[in-house]
Amino acid sequence: MLTMDHQVTFGADAFARLAVELHDAGGVDETVEAVVQFALQAEACSYAGVVLTLRDRPEIAAVTHPLVTEIYQLQADIGEGPMLTALSEGIVVHVPEVKAETRWPAWVARLTQNRVGSALHVPMWANEQLIGVLSLFNTEPNAFTADDEAIAHILARHASVAVASARDGETMAAAVDARKLVGQAMGILMERFDLDESRAFEILKRYSQQNNVKLRDVAQELIDTRKLRGPYSE
Repeated sequence: MLTMDHQVTFGADAFARLAVELHDAGGVDETVEAVVQFALQAEACSYAGVVLTLRDRPEIAAVTHPLVTEIYQLQADIGEGPMLTALSEGIVVHVPEVKAETRWPAWVARLTQNRVGSALHVPMWANEQLIGVLSLFNTEPNAFTADDEAIAHILARHASVAVASARDGETMAAAVDARKLVGQAMGILMERFDLDESRAFEILKRYSQQNNVKLRDVAQELIDTRKLRGPYSE
């Protein structure tokens, strides 16, 4: 466990270092990996993990040990557990002693076979939207103090901002790539059929709608095959 003196010293330098690492991370995967590795240093934990929401469903984003994946998967299989509660209700869930826990009996019955004595799950918020959960586990019971929870909150806030920023960046990059693909496809149609930009784009859009295919996928198909398969009508 961390003492208050350790926290003060640790917080100033280490959280500054984390901010730099998260800023330099190349995407969501790299960001959450940096977070869980940092948690092992900053917290009284043996293992750490992050679950993110993707299309309103939880997705395991990073773990420091395969055991964390097993713990997450167990909750998904039985439909209960502290991580799922933290993720669905947006609250901090502290399990001081796994063997004495009574809120999720099915989870406890299975988890006591593993090497976990206590757990702490902290929700990750970005722009008032719950985007995931940071999970900390210790092999011993009663491992997490109020001070540890305070640090976990700070770490979760750093992670939330970084993940949201990385997601925005990836979305923006995908949008730019899509525009480039559509532009290339339009160029092919314009050259082959002597069309202007407006007419070429209209053909791609109408084909996309009639065949229920994303515009970027239509463009990619045209670029790859130089033709469009499926029905099309003016």
